[in-house]
Amino acid sequence: MIGAIVSAIIIGAIVGALARLLVPGKQHMSIGLTLIVGIVAALIGTLIAHAFGLADTRGIDWIEHLLQLGLAVIGVVLVVRIGITRAGRTRRTDT
Repeated sequence: MIGAIVSAIIIGAIVGALARLLVPGKQHMSIGLTLIVGIVAALIGTLIAHAFGLADTRGIDWIEHLLQLGLAVIGVVLVVRIGITRAGRTRRTDT
């Protein structure tokens, strides 16, 4: 149980950071929000991969990791579009 939580945090951090690198422009997101987006994307990606039987392969599960990364990119774009700032408040865009 503890190992699953630790691995979810590590994979979430990696996936979230890679997603921020892939999204063009500067994202005004905190490290914590990046971690949350990465963890959620990793969990959803794992669930989808398990549902389609793609998670239990020999070696590295590349399809699962690419799915997680794609979901994290979508998550980063959504957070940036919503306008959540570093302080956790929504950014006013109508000024």
